[in-house]
Amino acid sequence: MDKKKRGKVFGFLSILTAVISILFLLITRGPNTSLISIIIVFTVFSVLGIIFAIISKNLWFIIIGIILNGTILVYAFFLFVALGIGGTP
Repeated sequence: MDKKKRGKVFGFLSILTAVISILFLLITRGPNTSLISIIIVFTVFSVLGIIFAIISKNLWFIIIGIILNGTILVYAFFLFVALGIGGTP
């Protein structure tokens, strides 16, 4: 596989991790949802998405991947802070 094609694959994987995170939130939402599991999934997928975006070495995928996955990572951080303020999960 040549470098250009490999970069596109990593770029699409970066966007796919953001989509999977959003779908995970929509599927698991509700009053009995464990916030810790959502925070873990968001953090893991966001970090993987940012790594995939950087590996792609394509400017558009880097910009889109870092913005999407960075936003989800910030959302996970706010959930973590809310969990700390609210007490036990």
